[in-house]
Amino acid sequence: MTAPASPPLRRRRVILLGSTGSIGTQAIDIAERNRDRFEIVGLSAGGNLELLARQAVAMRVPVVAAASGTTDDLAQAIAHAADNAVDSAVDSAGERAAVTGYDPELLTGPDASTALAAREADVVVNGITGAIGLAPTLATLRAGTTLALANKESLIIGGPLVKRAAGPGQLVPVDSEHSAIAQCLRGGTPDEVRRLVVTASGGPFRGRGRAELETVTVEQALAHPNFAMGPVISTNSATLVNKGLEVIEAHLLFDVPFDRIDVVVHPQQLIHSMVEFTDGSTLAQAGPPSMLVPIALGMAWPDRVPDAGPSIDWSQAATWSFEPLDHEAFPAVSLAKRVGEAGGTWPAVYNAANEVCVQAFFDGSLRFVDIVDTVAKVVERYAAEPAGDAAEPARALELTLEQVLAADLWARGAASSLVAT
Repeated sequence: MTAPASPPLRRRRVILLGSTGSIGTQAIDIAERNRDRFEIVGLSAGGNLELLARQAVAMRVPVVAAASGTTDDLAQAIAHAADNAVDSAVDSAGERAAVTGYDPELLTGPDASTALAAREADVVVNGITGAIGLAPTLATLRAGTTLALANKESLIIGGPLVKRAAGPGQLVPVDSEHSAIAQCLRGGTPDEVRRLVVTASGGPFRGRGRAELETVTVEQALAHPNFAMGPVISTNSATLVNKGLEVIEAHLLFDVPFDRIDVVVHPQQLIHSMVEFTDGSTLAQAGPPSMLVPIALGMAWPDRVPDAGPSIDWSQAATWSFEPLDHEAFPAVSLAKRVGEAGGTWPAVYNAANEVCVQAFFDGSLRFVDIVDTVAKVVERYAAEPAGDAAEPARALELTLEQVLAADLWARGAASSLVAT
């Protein structure tokens, strides 16, 4: 007997924040290859108006938002992209007419992404980098829309706020490590989880001691062995601050205590994370180093998108290795666990100080090895600040956006003053 056919999947309306970045461009690729499953109904970007306009014109996106530039600037960029599309639309007069008649709603200014996130959609993919992604995250959750979260800083700095705003099943992780954990958790109940194991490539400086990191250049820090990422994320991967943020994020997403979250170095980066269960078994999610699968899962959760990304060729011989993390050379994870356990506004201080220090490294005013050291000094200073009272764990559930933003601003000032000395 033939099994009854599954009902067709409803086409999901997707708003994409940070469309010109790595996450955004890959999300567009997935949507373009699966037009029967996804419709992009909103795009936002920071400053790359030319690429944003090309994306919008190509998909006829009805609402387009930009954080920088004026409405006229964005309109001109879209008009120019449309003219180029008309010139290249040689397949049909209908195609040229569709491009010519394209007239989207435009949003501009620092709150443009937040306004777009509050619009009606099935899924919002937050691919913005940095703390500025928090407001759009909260707007998405308050609108009741499923949030595919690649902007880890939202959860790091505003953990209690985000968790309070999120309904059951509304928050879907897009980071490859947390997507892997979410997939593995399908294999057991929460009570059966013993520990989470977050994998790390070790970055471009795996195996180097502290002394060998003294002369690291920006170019070397940006040379990630497996992924092509933006400069901030690449540098965070080199210092392992990114892994520290991921540990905090894992704690918040899955309600597992920090003493039951481990980091292990896995240079091949084929296993993206693991879950160990109480019976001694471990489930691991594996795949080539690619963000396509976790992005597609974020957009379609809990469904999988066929051929979303590449798969492992199991016919080829391969060796996978695992190493302990060198906490002396790379103290970022230990520091992240400390601020994560403190809760409240402490993670916001850690994140903001790091953003300032990474920029100082790019500018040549801070050495690579001093990035995390300076972040640690900022954290120490915060303990003596009256504003640090907002970080008390007992008050974490009462945390406000104003307290988070105040801590973020304080940490940026403290880090800047330390860099300048």
